[in-house]
Amino acid sequence: MSLMQATCFIGTLYSCYLSFTLIKFVLSVLKTMLLGGSIEFRRYGSWAVVTGCTDGIGKEYARQLAAKGLNIVLMSRTKEKLEAVAVEIEKDYNVETKIIQVDFSGGHEIYDAVLKELDGLDIGVLVNNVGASVSFPEYFHDISVEVIWRQVNVNVMSCAMLTRMIIPSMLERKKGIIINVSSASGQFPMPLTGAYGATKSFVDRFSKNLHNEYNDKGLIIQNVFPFVVATKMSGVKRESLLTPFPETYVASVLGKVGVAKECFGYWPHELQAFITMLLPEWLQVKIVMNVSKRLRARALKKREAKKDS
Repeated sequence: MSLMQATCFIGTLYSCYLSFTLIKFVLSVLKTMLLGGSIEFRRYGSWAVVTGCTDGIGKEYARQLAAKGLNIVLMSRTKEKLEAVAVEIEKDYNVETKIIQVDFSGGHEIYDAVLKELDGLDIGVLVNNVGASVSFPEYFHDISVEVIWRQVNVNVMSCAMLTRMIIPSMLERKKGIIINVSSASGQFPMPLTGAYGATKSFVDRFSKNLHNEYNDKGLIIQNVFPFVVATKMSGVKRESLLTPFPETYVASVLGKVGVAKECFGYWPHELQAFITMLLPEWLQVKIVMNVSKRLRARALKKREAKKDS
């Protein structure tokens, strides 16, 4: 085989791969559009537990599940914010709420009190949403030990421990829904995010393993990888096609429960992921590294300006 023939053969194979990937993407979008939104959440239990629920995506999960008739257990670290969200949800949706103040950056000892608070509740839905990131892209050696500890405990241990607490009662009833909020940074190379991307990769693999273990036992596991959503955590204030407000994003994700075991949640994010997957990894790294360095430089400049003022 000549060099030209080999090149043509490789090009044909790559074209077939691209065509197959595109067809797979289109079928996935069509499947969720045609079959999504059919889950009756209240049939799985009368309570939903939502972590990291006082702002952004978590708060919207709590609101939209309450709108579906579920009572809501609100879990976060700031009591005043929890109380405010509880009042808002009870007033708007006429459901019960229960607040559990907890700082998930703590060790295993924090979970004994949480377990007591959850005891006896008919929990049908668990949303593991709470997360801790860094305020701007940074090299790992410049991130404090405290921040690394917080990222691992908040992003990894909360997801594992709450699932371990709640899943036995779901198995007894042979029904339950667990939604784990990972991140696109757990799917693609994200230099200068420290441990954050790695913790979100844990959530991804953990969710896959849960699905394989419990799919035949009546449990639905959904694994979600959002790109940028316009929230306080992301620092984005304006909605756009690629950065939706939490209301838009969560409504889209909840419509996929029971249809897509893993998803980027929102069709422009699905398209963004599809395009990213077509790029070689070295190019993904180069693009993200350049953007991250610019964001880092801008953040450090602002920090210095504050010191001088």
